[in-house]
Amino acid sequence: MENSRRDFIKKVAAGSSVVAIGGVGYGFSAASYSRILGANDAIRMGIMGTNGRGRKMSANFALMNNTDVLYICDVEEKAMAKGIKAVEDAVGKAPKGVGDIRKMVEFKDIDAVFLAPPDHWHVPATIMSCVAGKHVYVEKPLGHNPAEGEMAIEAARKYKTVVQMGAQRRSWKLLTEGIHELKKGAIGKPYMAKTWYTNNRGPIGTGKVVPVPSNLDYELWQGPAPRRPYKDNLIHYNWHWFWNWGTGEALNNGTHEVDLARWGLGIDFPTRVYSAGGRYHYKDDWEAYDTQIITFEYKDEASIVWEGRSCNGSMVEGLDRGVIFYGENGSLHTGHDGYSIYDREDQLVKEVKSDIVIDGRDTSSPAASLDNVHIENFLSCIRTGEKPNADVETGHKSTTWVQLGNIAQRVGRGLTIDPANGHILGDAEAEKLWGREYEPGWEPNY
Repeated sequence: MENSRRDFIKKVAAGSSVVAIGGVGYGFSAASYSRILGANDAIRMGIMGTNGRGRKMSANFALMNNTDVLYICDVEEKAMAKGIKAVEDAVGKAPKGVGDIRKMVEFKDIDAVFLAPPDHWHVPATIMSCVAGKHVYVEKPLGHNPAEGEMAIEAARKYKTVVQMGAQRRSWKLLTEGIHELKKGAIGKPYMAKTWYTNNRGPIGTGKVVPVPSNLDYELWQGPAPRRPYKDNLIHYNWHWFWNWGTGEALNNGTHEVDLARWGLGIDFPTRVYSAGGRYHYKDDWEAYDTQIITFEYKDEASIVWEGRSCNGSMVEGLDRGVIFYGENGSLHTGHDGYSIYDREDQLVKEVKSDIVIDGRDTSSPAASLDNVHIENFLSCIRTGEKPNADVETGHKSTTWVQLGNIAQRVGRGLTIDPANGHILGDAEAEKLWGREYEPGWEPNY
């Protein structure tokens, strides 16, 4: 397996035709094309993780044309009930509940899955689904660590499945137009992108080891992660801030903005990564950072900066989150679903705005109408075999950027990166954080 994975990574770095895909070149064999659904065939879905984001998305999927949500999978009974109710309220028909993703992916009556569990489950569940022949829409970040992203790419290609990451901005019409303007030279050569995310999160306190609630399968909730005792400040949301299960604010939200910046600048991976920050606002169990500034360099051509403030909601340019591109002849500002172009004297040249209301701090559904266009892209690609807007390889690249920022912060120094594949160069301590340890018997297998 390791030899094949190394060979695969070399092919990715070399731009091999095996993985440089799109349309019919997506990697589908004649046999897999025979499984592609027609435009009028219903796509049957299973949903994993429905306490928050997954609950909203369950209803969104159920409301899509020719799409049926048949199963809701969650390890907690209350969360499962939320997902079942969301679908029933949306379409008048309740899906079945199942407690174990390993069972659900084996069901013959589903074609695809939507995955919204904690981060440590993203790639293991993606791989299980691919092995079972299911297409996958997985929430960001693609994986818990960069090695998992490489595994997800390999599994998707091996089993000829459509795998899309929840980078919804890749499907938003006006943002796509803004990126096209950028690439056509609206501000000349772009050479810097400033990105940010702000919020007013409260403290999580000091957790106490307590008995596991009777309605929660904590063993299965931990799944691939090394075992830790159950504490009363972990589930549901606070796992984001613990390294054993989560990836911090940089991956929780920064993935979106850095993905947009990378897309606009046309960069696969950086060459240098630096990070400064810490847990400044509260003294509690939060292991990640409530304040972080990550700086990325690409050769001597471009740079990206991500500013994350989890506990201070002061906005930047009037927005809770966003991206600004700076170039030779001006700047291009992107918000939630629109863009503005300014000249070098900061005079407005063009403004394109949507009337869609978006809450950038809503953890479950900032705007259902904009989630839906990304869902539609995923479902369309299942039917056509085309490459989705946020294909697994695109998701891996963008996720790796912010993962590298966390690694730089954790080791306390800048990192030198191979721009061909994102790998860390010449730093053995940092390289150890490229992957992770798994609970014995839970190692991803494909």
